[in-house]
Order: sequence, then C-alpha cells, then structure tokens
Amino acid sequence: MLQDSDLLSIQEVRTKVERAHEAFLGFRGFSQERVDAIVEAMASTARAEARNLAQMAVEETGMGTVEGKLAKNLLCADLLPRSIRGMKTIGVIGEKKDQGLIEIAEPVGVVAAILPTTNPTSTAIFKSIISLKSGNAIVLAPHPRARKCTCATIDLLSKAAVAAGAPEGIIQCLHHPTIDGTNALMRHPKTGVILSTGGGAIVKAAYSSGKPAYGVGPGNVPVLVDESADIADAVRKVVSGKSFDFGTVCSSEQTIVAAKSLRDRVLNELKAAKAHLCTAEQGKALARILLTERLGVNPECVGQSPGKIARMAGFEVGPEVSILAVEIGGVGKDHPLSAEKLSPVLALHFVDDFAAALKACETILHLGGLGHTCVIYAADQARILEYGRRMPAFRVLVNTPAPQGATGITTNVQPSMTLGCGAIAGNITSDNVGPQHLFNIKRIAYQVRQAEEAFSIPAGSRGIDRQTVVSAVERYLAQRGVAVAAGPAHALAAQAVDRFLGTRGESRPLAAESGCACDTPAPTPPAPPAVEPPPVVIAEFVCENDIRQAIRESRKIFIGPKTIVTPSARDLGAQYDILVTAKR
Repeated sequence: MLQDSDLLSIQEVRTKVERAHEAFLGFRGFSQERVDAIVEAMASTARAEARNLAQMAVEETGMGTVEGKLAKNLLCADLLPRSIRGMKTIGVIGEKKDQGLIEIAEPVGVVAAILPTTNPTSTAIFKSIISLKSGNAIVLAPHPRARKCTCATIDLLSKAAVAAGAPEGIIQCLHHPTIDGTNALMRHPKTGVILSTGGGAIVKAAYSSGKPAYGVGPGNVPVLVDESADIADAVRKVVSGKSFDFGTVCSSEQTIVAAKSLRDRVLNELKAAKAHLCTAEQGKALARILLTERLGVNPECVGQSPGKIARMAGFEVGPEVSILAVEIGGVGKDHPLSAEKLSPVLALHFVDDFAAALKACETILHLGGLGHTCVIYAADQARILEYGRRMPAFRVLVNTPAPQGATGITTNVQPSMTLGCGAIAGNITSDNVGPQHLFNIKRIAYQVRQAEEAFSIPAGSRGIDRQTVVSAVERYLAQRGVAVAAGPAHALAAQAVDRFLGTRGESRPLAAESGCACDTPAPTPPAPPAVEPPPVVIAEFVCENDIRQAIRESRKIFIGPKTIVTPSARDLGAQYDILVTAKR
C-alpha cells in the first residue's frame, strides 16, 4: 500500500484521468439536449447547496465571508447556466449554406482543472459546468488548504450529473492533491486542456506543461473617479466592491485615482461608507505586513477582515469598518500599496488632472495587472472612451463595482471565474472563459468556385519578365554606343537586370544561368569597428512591465543580491531568460 503522499497523488491522477477519459468516450455521443439536461441538474444541485458550500469554504480556508462566497457560488450555479442556456456546443453548431460551410464542435476530451484557495467552491462549480456543457469530462485538483470543501462540491455535482444520465466518472476530484500530483495531471497523455486558476507559479506550470492551457494573470485594478462622476455613488460602489468577500477576487479594486479637487469629497464619502482612513504611520505598517519585499502578497493577509488586518499592523478599528483606506503619495514600484493586496485595503492617490490620472492608472496596471481589469466612474462619454482606449486592460468597467462587473454579475460580459488577460500578459485569450473555449470547430467545406475563379489579376500586373527587361537594356546600351563585353551578348545587360531585380527582392542567379563570369572581384567590405561592450548596470527594482519592455527590445536585465524583483516579473523573466545575475 502506498504511503508516500506524492506517489499516492500521482497514482490517483493516473487512475482518475483514465476513468474520466473512458467516461468521455461514452459522453461524446450524447445529444445537445441530453448534455443540457445534465448541466441543468448540476446547476440546480449547486444552487440548493450554495450557502452550505460557502460556509464550508470560509470555515476551512479562513478567507472571505459567507455572503461573498455565496454570491460567487450563485454566479456559477445560477447566472452562468442561464447565460449559456441555448448555446450550441454539441455536434453541428453552425451551417452557412450560402458559403458551403458546416461547423461541428469537437470536444477536447479530459479537462484538467486547477483550483485556488480563494474561490474553491465557486470555481469548482464553474469549471465543472462549462466542461460538461462543451461535451468534456473533468478532473479537478483542489488547493490543499481547501480540499474538503472543494471535494464536497465536486461530489455533489458528480452525483447530480450521473443521476441525470451522465456516465460514471465524468466529474472527478483528487482527494490527495500535491504539487507532484497536480503536475502529473497537467502532463497526463489523456489530458486535453488545462484550466488553471491560482498563483503565478501554477499558471506558469500549466503553460509549460506542453498542453493547451488557459491560465490567467494577476489583477491590480485601478479605479479612476472622474470629476464628471456622481462621487457619492462612485465611492459607495468602490467600497462595496473592495469589501466583497474581503477582497479575494482578483478583479477587486486596488487604488482609487482622482483629481486633487475631489479629495475632500472622496474622503468624506469614504467615511460615510464606514471606511477607516488610515494615518501615515498606519499606512506604513499596512505596507509592511501586506506585501513582501518583492511586492508579493502576504498569504496570511489574503481575504482577512479589516479588523484582523489592522491588528496585524498594530492598530485597532471597530467591527463596523468596511475597508481600510490609505492615501499614498504616488504609484509604481516605490509605492508598495499601489500593488495588488487581495484584502479589504484600498489605496488612494490624488493627482492634478485627468491626464495625470490616466498616466497613474496605466502605471498601476503595469505594476502587476496587465490585461486584467480597470474601472472608471464618469458621465463624460469622451473621457470614458479615452480611458478605454488608453488602458492596457481587457475589462474596462464603467460605473460598477469591479469584482461584480468583471465576472458578469452587474455587466453583460460572460459570467466567468476565469478572466483572460490576453497576449500582453502572456495569456492565450483576453476573454471571460466559457464553454466555447473548451471545444474546437471542425469545418465541412464544399467547393463553391473553380480555382481560376478565385483570383482577379488586374491588367498590366503580370509581374516582371526578365528576358523582356534584358532586351530593353541591350537596346538602350546599343543606342548609347556602349560596347558589349566578351561572352554571351546579353551578359552585361543580364547583370544589370539582376542587380535591379535584387533591389526588388526578385533577383535570381541570371549571370550563372547565362554562363557569364565577372572578371572583377567583389570588393572586400571593411572590417567593422570594434565596439566596447556596454557597462553592466544592476537594476534596483524589476516589475512585470520592465520584463516585457526587455523582451520587446531583445535585451537582458542584470540583477544583484539586493535587487527587488516582483513575483510576476520573476516568473516571466525565467520564462524568457531575461534576468541575469551579475557576478560582483
């Protein structure tokens, strides 16, 4: 009997993936109607148990609130199923008779789902529903700190699916999750695609597995409160978003950016919303306990209450406090509280004008939230559009709390717990991931035209006829009385034509074809001057944006023992071999 936890986990992975694949082979013959009935049964069970599962998640992980976890469970068990009801995902999903095309959905097979500790039950519901909706089986790997509530959720969903007619083994959970086991799940030969939610290391592992993967980047959400906004409404919504599940959603607000002219109004509205306005000393204490030296999030603070975080920082607040608000003097690497905090702590930054606000919000996103989410509160449509164009984020939310807006609770983006950050963040998609991402499309294409009918060639654009050009050059030389060199009569002209065509990217070895050999050797190019290597400059601080700039410029970044490198920068730098440790 196996005793080693890693070996036990790996064996469990092998057994469950094989079983899931066998179930998938039976499931792939189901009709759209049968699949939809199974999904509805799963959703119904999840809705009925949503509060119990929320309570289990809070008790086991010690993160967030029951009401916040309940809302996320219902997002996945109620809003998501309603939004995908009627979506074609099985068999023929489209027919374009006028184009001679038929589109057929092809499921990926076994989905390997990696779950976080911050949203353990809601993400389990979400990934199970979208996987079966798209005709796949799924094996889920819980976070070790959330194993019990995750496995309980999956057990309920599995029983509901089987009772509705799904094959046994279509949904399975790893009861012995380890890092080695999770890696084995991602790399198993019968794993079709990976849905990875969690920290940078696990997302990187998913992308490095050799399998198709949907992993998402971190969120560092700036909130621009414009002078045209309803300030009271804006602040109230920001506080409701920041306090939602104690800030555990990656799309929760991190920093308010507003004009200095709004400072007093914003502070007064924060007080009215029961936010605690921290002193400068309290802000410094919060920065020390919330973030590591490299601007990583302290896991002991994630999803904790304002009161507990205040006590950890050495001060007390009342139980009525909704969030902790800290005014900071700037944004970026020199201002740690402008980074992602995953807790009910909100930074405040006041600037001169709208242009400065735009720049500050861009800086915040580049610090660790590229591609994720940003928010603007405004009535001025021109400013809203300018903000949307400028921000390097794929969810630009307007006049709504951030976590509820980004996940589709208060907006019409697709309800999802997996929010893609696009190519600028190293993600395969910028979408809110849904069932449509878990199948490929096969196309049956009928002939609709003859090959010669596919192109139209404008008159006079037949391309360059070499011999015609050579003849023209020979006539021109003869008119000028230029003697023809020894060898084939057209050799000199041919060389001139070759040089001309070479400048157009169309040269061919014409002289060789004609038998001509040039008597004059080509001049030897001068040796390039010696170039002194640039001096090694050791960076003091490296963030994700620094790495991406270095990738674009094909250069290295030198670091030393005292260099601060953010976690996302270190992961990306290792992936592209950008960071070089200077030997000094």
